Amino acid sequence: MAHSHSVGFREIFMRSALPNVFAAALCSVFFALCISALAGTSAKYRLDTLAEDLDYPWGLAFLPDGGILITELGGTLRLLSPDGTLGSPIEGVPAVYRASQGGLFDVLLDPDFARNQTLYLSYAAGDSDQNGTTVARAALRNGRLQDVSVIFTTNPSKYAPLHYGGRMILLPDDSILLTTGDGFDFREQAQVVESELGKTIRILRDGSATGNPFEQAPRVWSFGHRNPQGLAIAKDGTVYQHEHGPRGGDEVNIILPALNYGWPAATYGIDYNGALISPYQELEGMEPPIHHWTPSIAPSGLAIYEADVFPEWKNSLFVGALVDREVRRLQLSDAQVIAEETLFSELDSRIRDIRVGPDGLLYILTDGVGGALIQVRPSHAPSVAAPGAE
Repeated sequence: MAHSHSVGFREIFMRSALPNVFAAALCSVFFALCISALAGTSAKYRLDTLAEDLDYPWGLAFLPDGGILITELGGTLRLLSPDGTLGSPIEGVPAVYRASQGGLFDVLLDPDFARNQTLYLSYAAGDSDQNGTTVARAALRNGRLQDVSVIFTTNPSKYAPLHYGGRMILLPDDSILLTTGDGFDFREQAQVVESELGKTIRILRDGSATGNPFEQAPRVWSFGHRNPQGLAIAKDGTVYQHEHGPRGGDEVNIILPALNYGWPAATYGIDYNGALISPYQELEGMEPPIHHWTPSIAPSGLAIYEADVFPEWKNSLFVGALVDREVRRLQLSDAQVIAEETLFSELDSRIRDIRVGPDGLLYILTDGVGGALIQVRPSHAPSVAAPGAE
């Protein structure tokens, strides 16, 4: 097993020399313009609204029967039935800490859901003194959650209702990956392996942990993250993650166990007040992003498109942009970004999540009061269809 690779951030900062940040910024802008110019002609599509008047929707999951589960930040879980009916909030959802960025986050189906009706919810739990990212396991039976049990609570807790992460995926071995944020006021904890703030966490479906890289931190998979709100896995097992930078420096990374992704010792962003966070954009022993944005787009939600319905978009990452109110398509080649395209800006909405359905279509959640679930279909498609219907 690997041991701690923690970095003394203050020590690094104090003994360093300032790089030419202006030259670096110009290079970043030039590279971004080149990448944008490479983007090809987009596929032709239409946008159909499947559900509206949602209350800060955050995550979704596709049910085997064609229904869709949708989380709302305030602590409600909704079912959109295959016939398009949006149900009342499902009973039995655990209590969440709803403050600022805190609330109910993601929903993930167990790989044996068709047999056991088990799902997982990530959410903020606690109060204004102590709170953190939490995962509960439950069974969806007779229209309500039953047998609810907490299987993960971030250690240590924090007071700030900010930077929770909260995205989940299943790995090929059916274990769960979960992102946690640095808690905003505790960013140096991202470089402390033993802390579960600012990490990618890997747990088994019962909440236990085995086979992870750090003996002293048995649930930690990777570290050095700020606030990751996008997580997706390709068919070949490659795990992609994006995270919010501060003022600039939003990142897309390929996540591997035991690696350090830099925050806050290395970042392309600066603090909100304009102060320098680190003199380094990259450091030896820390993984650089495969793509980054300055100014920030505030990425939330991530999908990798490997279906055939939109052949022009195959092998692309789709990233929701909260601030820019659009979606960014990142064309991949050998797991590297070779082109970037802006899509769906006609929605003029903050994008909270984006997924690929089992039907090969894209599904978008817009953020806020009056949020909506949007289905992206080929322009020649005759009508709206449920995700399991094709």
